[in-house]
Amino acid sequence: MARRAVEALLVIWFLLLPLTASSFLVTESRRRSGETGDEVLGIALGATHSCIATVHPDGSIKIVPDDQGNRVTPAWVAFTDDGQRLVGEAARDQYAANPNRTIYGARRLLGRRFSDADLQRGVETLPYAVVDRDGMPYVRVEVGEDDVRLLRPVEITAAVFADMMDRAAAHLGRKVTRAVLTLPAHYTGAQLYATKQAGILAGLDVLRLVREPVTAAIAYGLDKHRGDARNILVFDLGGSTLDVAVLTLDQGMFETMASRSDAHLGGDDFDRRIAGYFVELIQRKHGRDVTGDDRAMHRLLRECERAKRALSDQHHVLVELKAVLDGVDLSETLTRVLFEELNQDLFLKTMASLNKALEDAELEKGDIDDVILMGGSSRIPMVRQLVKDYFDGKEPVNVDGINPDEAVAYGAAVQGSYLTGHHDDTTRCFLG
Repeated sequence: MARRAVEALLVIWFLLLPLTASSFLVTESRRRSGETGDEVLGIALGATHSCIATVHPDGSIKIVPDDQGNRVTPAWVAFTDDGQRLVGEAARDQYAANPNRTIYGARRLLGRRFSDADLQRGVETLPYAVVDRDGMPYVRVEVGEDDVRLLRPVEITAAVFADMMDRAAAHLGRKVTRAVLTLPAHYTGAQLYATKQAGILAGLDVLRLVREPVTAAIAYGLDKHRGDARNILVFDLGGSTLDVAVLTLDQGMFETMASRSDAHLGGDDFDRRIAGYFVELIQRKHGRDVTGDDRAMHRLLRECERAKRALSDQHHVLVELKAVLDGVDLSETLTRVLFEELNQDLFLKTMASLNKALEDAELEKGDIDDVILMGGSSRIPMVRQLVKDYFDGKEPVNVDGINPDEAVAYGAAVQGSYLTGHHDDTTRCFLG
């Protein structure tokens, strides 16, 4: 009870005191540097990917791509032999040659103690070292023989935020620091605090922290509803995490009624199932084991991810890798039917989490007025069909121009536009 009370106080503090002493200093710095303050950033940091949207002076909202045109980018940070820091696609591209100094999934470490059971379950599979320092998790990176760095999760997250801020500056032609940051539905008070500290460390003026299901609902325009209370189910299947939340919208206020999270179920798991199939195929055909070659496995996983994405629009795709191993080429057709068979148990597992979220909210499926699918893996046809069938044919909310893997950042930018007066709205977001 005491812990819940402390977390409740933290939530109230975030809502009522958006400008702490630290963010006040950022605001002063922005004023002195001549920044106009007309634009606001909406930043969505996922467990595997990130996305950023901007509110322009005319009130329009746009997703900001990176220098390669990618609108959703890896939330990865890496260090080269000479200590150079890489973020995003550049960090992921060199992973095969540099796994021990490539960091991903840092969001899972934020605001947790080293002894946290879920944290311990996750770090067992990471290629980089997570160590205990005064009871807190630190990432240990050996850049060189005499350069060993202990990095806090807040610092790693701040590096991703800073890169996104730089991307927005390049896109807009000027620096913007004011931002709305998003958070998973299940985050604790300590994780809220750590996320805000990461934003401040990156140089952001954090206007507000908003739960991801709420920003998704805002992106799809559900905050405009002013009639009777509505129950909304948000199904978020991302790269490595499934989050299901049940919201109530009443008189302009969103409240989270229940949420369920599985930090070990997402698109990466589907990729590994496909990769496992081809590992066995190569073993049968060529008598070679791909799993013993880190570079080959990384290439195979990347190709399987590409194939998975293609199967959302196609019924079959060619999986092709030249010299996956010395003297071994891979060129095989993967059908959507086979993909679904390989992942059937994982798809059913997502439905179990959905059902538990409804039970926790003490609602029947017929009580749900709106269904929102978000996260890149919610594009998978089987996932969409299972959710539709569960709700007896109810179609998910759809708005032209809003993509499932961009909705959270878009909604955060909309919330930023409300806070800065670009749009007149009284929507309130309750974090609890």
